[in-house]
Amino acid sequence: MEYIQLVLENKKLCGDGSFTKDCHRWFIENTGTVQALLTTSCTHALEMAAILAEIKSGDEVIMPSYTFVSTANAFVLRGAKIVFVDIRPDTMNIDENLIEAAITTKTKAIVPMHYAGVSCEMDTILDIANKYNLVVIEDAAQGIGSSYKGRSLGSIGDMGCYSFHETKNVSCGEGGALLIQDESLVERAEIIREKGTNRSKFWRGQIDKYTWVDIGSSYLPSEFNAAYLYMQLQNIEKINKDRLKTWNHYNESLKPLAQKGFIESPVIPQECQHNAHMFYIKVKDVEERSSLIDYLKQHEIISVFHYIPLHSSPAGQRFGFFFGADKWTTKESERLLRLPIYYGMKEENVAYIIAKLTGYYENAKKHTTPPPHSGQNIQYCKAV
Repeated sequence: MEYIQLVLENKKLCGDGSFTKDCHRWFIENTGTVQALLTTSCTHALEMAAILAEIKSGDEVIMPSYTFVSTANAFVLRGAKIVFVDIRPDTMNIDENLIEAAITTKTKAIVPMHYAGVSCEMDTILDIANKYNLVVIEDAAQGIGSSYKGRSLGSIGDMGCYSFHETKNVSCGEGGALLIQDESLVERAEIIREKGTNRSKFWRGQIDKYTWVDIGSSYLPSEFNAAYLYMQLQNIEKINKDRLKTWNHYNESLKPLAQKGFIESPVIPQECQHNAHMFYIKVKDVEERSSLIDYLKQHEIISVFHYIPLHSSPAGQRFGFFFGADKWTTKESERLLRLPIYYGMKEENVAYIIAKLTGYYENAKKHTTPPPHSGQNIQYCKAV
């Protein structure tokens, strides 16, 4: 509230004020990126990246089908064809070993999406990109505070995109950021972000008037968003530490169910440091998942599945195609179930959810009737 009040007092409500600059500086200092620009969403950061990569009609862009629609839309808007590649069943990330076979003379970019804040195998992806002269754009929407071999997600490829939607670890309601590693792209990125004008140069005193010089749009968030976000960025270690505590509580307590083969827990590769963006389990199949969702809902616990693979959607079939066999994408997406996790989640709520999950599998044939009210004073838990 103090930062919001400062915005009002400074009477600079539109974008690129002092708090926006504070956020940019934070990203540079804490991720090692060459430049960072706040945007109105991760969707818009991806759209800017597509323009900067000079994606055009007829180009092909490789990405997983198990991702959010914005990952694909940004490139479809430029006229590209999306080439969907199967995922790894352990991390739910794109299978780096299937990318090279999907490359053609039309391929322009690879877009790895770091699911649940757990990194893709970036060294292999970068080696492939270098071999074929392709652009790598990280969809790190869920990856703020995560790293791969000590490198911050979003700062490893040519460009990276963050989300600060209210469902993310760090939020300003709606917002995003574009991280750029190539110094030569920075000036054009500023122009695209400022509606295609060289206004940023004008405000820096480099020119005496600004004009329209390129394509672009209005991608600047307000100073209110930036002020709200900056305080969250300053507290990211506290936020992620709290979420990791909940994540570890789930992981340790559910090991008995995993060892008995009832569920599968998330896999975190040794080279990855994750941010506890989400905790999910995998169950036997889609039927068991539906049954478990209903059972947990009866106990006032909201659990949810996640993406419907894009290649199975009407737009996915129109604007792209699945390369090779869909061995894991659909199968694993139908088994995945997200459990509630958020900053400040109470330990007794986590314990309650774990107890109900355990009870479901211990009494697998006895949970078809809604349970009586337990009388426990437990807060309503939602998956965020």
